Amino acid sequence: MHDPSGPDGSVRGREIALLTNPTSGRGRGARHRDAALGRLRESGFVVRNLQGRDGDEALDLARACVADGVEALVVCGGDGLVHLGVQAVAGTGVPLGLIPSGTGNDVARYLGLPRTDPVAAADRVIASRRRTIDLARSGDRWFVTVLAAGFDAIVNERANAMTWPKGQMRYNLATLAELRTFRPLPYVLQLDDGAGVQTIEHEAMLVAVGNGPSFGGGLRITEGALLDDGLLDVVVITRMSKPKLVRSYPRLFTGRIDGVAEYVHRRVRSVTVAAPGIVSYADGERFGPLPLTVTCDPGALEVLA
Repeated sequence: MHDPSGPDGSVRGREIALLTNPTSGRGRGARHRDAALGRLRESGFVVRNLQGRDGDEALDLARACVADGVEALVVCGGDGLVHLGVQAVAGTGVPLGLIPSGTGNDVARYLGLPRTDPVAAADRVIASRRRTIDLARSGDRWFVTVLAAGFDAIVNERANAMTWPKGQMRYNLATLAELRTFRPLPYVLQLDDGAGVQTIEHEAMLVAVGNGPSFGGGLRITEGALLDDGLLDVVVITRMSKPKLVRSYPRLFTGRIDGVAEYVHRRVRSVTVAAPGIVSYADGERFGPLPLTVTCDPGALEVLA
């Protein structure tokens, strides 16, 4: 695999950082790292092989490498590690590469990267083709996929507090547990589409703000969102009966929500979301309590894809 940007068509001697979450995808992280690392070094890259003891240390390592002038930061993990990598490279011009090894891998899905073959994913890094995409920004934090700020965020909070079972079943059980007591919440949304700010109030089950179309392993809640249109997609599911929520819930995540009257979809440059007692999640990671203002940050991320 030749890299057209190398002076002699090779990658020899060029330095990149590879940051791994070895526990992602139930241990796939470490296996995929080993396969990708071999391929990257064989191609001639000098690879700094990194892993943090926790998220804070991993972010410190990533930021230090970017400050040091590595040519790319490559992450081997799931959307959570992509989220962490983005905090280190957003707005720097240093591209983010990805060896997918998580359970969801939505960002890899967005970018059309191989999700089960780490050597093929490493070949995309070696080819070094860059693409520029938008990020969503709130304060000094960014996200790539979707901010969950309603029933889905409450489910995430509960699932994170559960130690059993593992995987998707934990979310299914958390969903059922929360459905029993869930009441619609009063939301105030301030939507700025560039032409002016509109304030709307809804009793709603769920509010999602998407930079991209899906989260949680292909749950297409913000269907139609584009990574490079300079806009965020805001989806609101207004008050609905429990039986209808149970019936509609699977459809919310396939993108086939036409005909669900409670579904509201808007495209904006920025949005402020306020509701009592909600901790939002973005890229599957705990993001922060509402109220939050989220703005599209056009072209903030370079990716190798």
